[in-house]
Amino acid sequence: MNQQGGRPTGREDDWWRQLYGDRADDTGPTTARDSLDDRFASAAGTVNQRSAAGAPVPSPRADSDAVEPASTFPAGLPRPPGFTVESPPADVGPPPPPPPVNAPPPPVNAPERPGPPVEPTPPPRPLDYVGDGPPTYAAEPTALPPADPDDLDDLVADTVLDGAHYGACTLRAVSLRGDSARYRGEPRRDSLLTARFGTGDHALLLVAMATGARATPGAHRAAAEACHWIGRAVGRSHARLSEDIRGARRGDLKSGLHRLTDRSLGKLRASAAEQGIEPEEYAATLRCLLLPADPECRTRVFFGVGEGGLFRLRGGEWQDIEPRVTDATGEPVVGFGSLPAETPEGDRLTMDLGITTPPSPYDPAPEPPREPFRFRASVARPGDTLLMCTNGLADPLRGEPELAAHLTGRWSALEPPGLAEFLTDAQVRVKGYADDRTAAAVWEA
Repeated sequence: MNQQGGRPTGREDDWWRQLYGDRADDTGPTTARDSLDDRFASAAGTVNQRSAAGAPVPSPRADSDAVEPASTFPAGLPRPPGFTVESPPADVGPPPPPPPVNAPPPPVNAPERPGPPVEPTPPPRPLDYVGDGPPTYAAEPTALPPADPDDLDDLVADTVLDGAHYGACTLRAVSLRGDSARYRGEPRRDSLLTARFGTGDHALLLVAMATGARATPGAHRAAAEACHWIGRAVGRSHARLSEDIRGARRGDLKSGLHRLTDRSLGKLRASAAEQGIEPEEYAATLRCLLLPADPECRTRVFFGVGEGGLFRLRGGEWQDIEPRVTDATGEPVVGFGSLPAETPEGDRLTMDLGITTPPSPYDPAPEPPREPFRFRASVARPGDTLLMCTNGLADPLRGEPELAAHLTGRWSALEPPGLAEFLTDAQVRVKGYADDRTAAAVWEA
């Protein structure tokens, strides 16, 4: 045969006849036709003759020479992967008669000890936005801020994400550029700092967030500087602060943290004087959270200056626990090592953390911050979620009930969200709110 499609040669025909001819040596001589068609015709004729004569057709199971089912492989030969050998069905006799048309359905056997109904608890799916329509700006970053090749350290990333787990709490923190800044190519005015000072149960976690003044060229630098100054101050005094938190010395904490905050923001005003600009042009709000790593201590301390949000998700409901500016004191700490108060308000204004105030090198000396100091210390309960945030998230959370309801469903689960999930939840947009968002949430085990 010619595999290329040409005409066969006589030599190839001789080879073919010798191999498959009627008198091939390996099959032996035969006088009967032995093609496949001939065998089929012979078998069909035999069956027809027996059927016409009334003789039954023998079953292939009647003798030991019955043909194996197609799904059975001979012994010793490998089966193909995934192949399942099915056993032949047993003889079960004729099928049962169908049930009457009006017969009732068969009874369903109930469990012996029915358990309580299982209520599904997956959190609701993530959303891009809530409200009556999508926001004006695009959901993803559009333009980058301008860069100075000689000052690349001044660049600010669009989004910062962080998290940790210490003691009885799990921390998630994020700072992201608002839709408006993303569209205009402006840097993020919010700054975020997360830091751990110390080791073991005596370690202290600090979360600081700041927002620079609106419509000022150095807003992002002022916010970052405010976070760094308070971070240095807390870090140098973390041992004493940790002891006061564990001892529930609320008055000492309030006075000491007030002093640290005034000094940190005072340095911003001094920096403005160095740059020859007005203090209001180089200012920032500052909000901080102190979390002890000791699993036996659930005291959470908030302090800062300026507007924002402090919320607590407890029992499926949001509580706005932002300290009022009229008193800015919060509630006293109870339940963990409380000491007798020395003043009617529970404050003992005796601690200065060993910090002395040097004379100012500027004339006139920068004024202290005009914003009132905010302070709150409280004991968390298992299952609580504490949220500290800037106005970029606090305003829509207060103004859009659908956002509050969505975050309630997302953050009420037993397990805290992962970093990516927390970022997705924190950036759910609301029409009319396009500022930077910075948030830190603490889940209590």
